[in-house]
Parts: sequence; structure tokens; C-alpha cells
Amino acid sequence: MNKGYFEETRGIGVLATADAEGNVNAAVYARPHVMENGTLAFIMRDRLTHHNLQSNPKAAYLFMEEGKGYKGIRLHLQKVREEQDPEKIERFRRRQYVSEKDEARFLVYFKVEKELPLIGTSPE
Repeated sequence: MNKGYFEETRGIGVLATADAEGNVNAAVYARPHVMENGTLAFIMRDRLTHHNLQSNPKAAYLFMEEGKGYKGIRLHLQKVREEQDPEKIERFRRRQYVSEKDEARFLVYFKVEKELPLIGTSPE
């Protein structure tokens, strides 16, 4: 994963997860943070997406770049770990919302298993 891509590219992201029974959820998520080792990190509140990852570590992230046309990427992800260090989470935050002040937050790390363009490619 190119570290600069998410630092330089604006757009909209959607993170999809499923629970152990296969019930799917999709939620709008900010651009992930790309770590030096290539893993991605998302800040999550303790809601359905985070809950699903407790029983099923697989996720998919779709990112559509701003602008005309359909440019972006799709990532197949595998959760590798999470932490709840408030100071570390605060360092990663790009913005703050008033309604978040007392909510539990987690820094959830993923390895990228596959990267695909937004449009195209045939099934393997």
C-alpha cells in the first residue's frame, strides 16, 4: 500500500464488515492511516463495525476519489490487532466531533490482503 495515497488523495470511503453469521454492515469511514509496515489503521467507536470485527476479522474498504469519473481502490483486509490507548488515538485523529467526547474508541489495524481498482478486474 502506497503510504502517500491516502495522505494526498481526497474522497469517500466505505468499510464493510460482517458478523460471524454473515450479516453484512457497511459504514462511511475516513481515510485509513498507513503505517510504516504497510498495515492500515482506522479509529473506530464501539459500534456495529467494531462489534462485527470481534467475531469476523475480514473487512473490505472501498475508496472513491473526489472528482469526475470512478477512480479509487478496493481493499480486502484482515484485522491483525487493536488497541485502546487514548493518547495514541488522539495523535492519529484528523478531526474531532463534539458528540464523541465520552465514547470508547479503538485503533484497529489491518493487513491488506488484496488491492483492486475501483472498477474492473475479473473474479479469480
